[in-house]
Amino acid sequence: MPTHHEVKRLPYTADQMYALVADVGSYPKFLPWNSAARIRSRTPVAGGANGAGEVMEADLVISFKVFRERFGSRVTLWPEVKKIDTEYLDGPFRHMRSTWAFRDVPGGCEVEFFVDFEFRNAILQGIIGVVFNDAMQRVVRAFERRAAELHGPRV
Repeated sequence: MPTHHEVKRLPYTADQMYALVADVGSYPKFLPWNSAARIRSRTPVAGGANGAGEVMEADLVISFKVFRERFGSRVTLWPEVKKIDTEYLDGPFRHMRSTWAFRDVPGGCEVEFFVDFEFRNAILQGIIGVVFNDAMQRVVRAFERRAAELHGPRV
């Protein structure tokens, strides 16, 4: 079961990075291997420990070499605490969950990303396993490049 955890300091505000990651519908414009995105539904969540939020159910299509897979996920957006939790609904995984957290720091923000997943298909799991860390770093770099495109190189 591959996992990846990364913390980065970026020259953008936590609000800017939160909004970028929360915009799931735009992922095909800049994320590697993401060829399509569709928002199934959006539902408000009452305030709790994380404040009020929104649950979004979304489908993403991942294309990698000869594989093309659609998977559904439940994305919970917590704007007050600038956190995004994702859990797997259906598709090619045995399980998948990820968390993004954003916090303002002097000169920008700190972005924390964690992902844990396992594919059902042993061949696909084997292929991804070989390049997993590089793939996750490419995903994080894609968000960084997108932030620079949208907001310029500095806060």
